[in-house]
Parts: sequence; structure tokens; C-alpha cells
Amino acid sequence: MNNCIFCSPEVQKNKIMENTHAYAIYDKFPQTRGHLLIIPKRHSETVFETTAEEQTAILDLLAKAKSYLETTYKPDGYNIFVNCGKIAGQVVPHSHVHLIPRYSDDEGIKKSFGASR
Repeated sequence: MNNCIFCSPEVQKNKIMENTHAYAIYDKFPQTRGHLLIIPKRHSETVFETTAEEQTAILDLLAKAKSYLETTYKPDGYNIFVNCGKIAGQVVPHSHVHLIPRYSDDEGIKKSFGASR
């Protein structure tokens, strides 16, 4: 897809890591420090359209990205999520997985899960 931001060489030059079928970048609008996106290299609109090989590559990169975040940011936990379709909150119509490190002092966690957690 010619006008897809995740297919553009400009975005892909910001790769943190990659494998055969996927790459990881920092989210342009991070929820927390270290927020990463795991993106298949082949254009597909949602993860439901990815191949088994791409899904395996995404999971492999997700594990490697977690190790990277552990070393670099030392988070207290993680959110992993995928939005499929505009109504579900997907902004960029190219499949991707969010890996969001969470921290004990994270205001988003307090709002989402209560101050006692």
C-alpha cells in the first residue's frame, strides 16, 4: 500500500529491531516511556489477515522487545494489545501489536485499575 505510514521507508528506518517478517519501532504517541509497536513488514490491515509465519515472527519479536525493555526501562509490568478496525480504536490501517511497559508510578494504571493497585 503506497500511502501506508508503516510501509514507508521513512518509518522503517527507525526500527529498534527486526526479523524476517516483522519489525519494532517506538510508538510516535507513546502511552508510557518505551511504548513499542511490533509491525509485520507485509501490509495487512489487521492481524486477522497475517499469515502463520508473520504471526510467529510477531510473537518472536514481542519476546525480544520485552527483553529489550527490561534492560532499557525496567518496567513493573506490560500491556499487550491489538486494535482491529477503526471502531476498535485502530488508527493506522496496517496490523500492529502494542507493547506498553507499565510502571508502579504510572498514572494511567491508577486511572484504569484504581489507586490501590
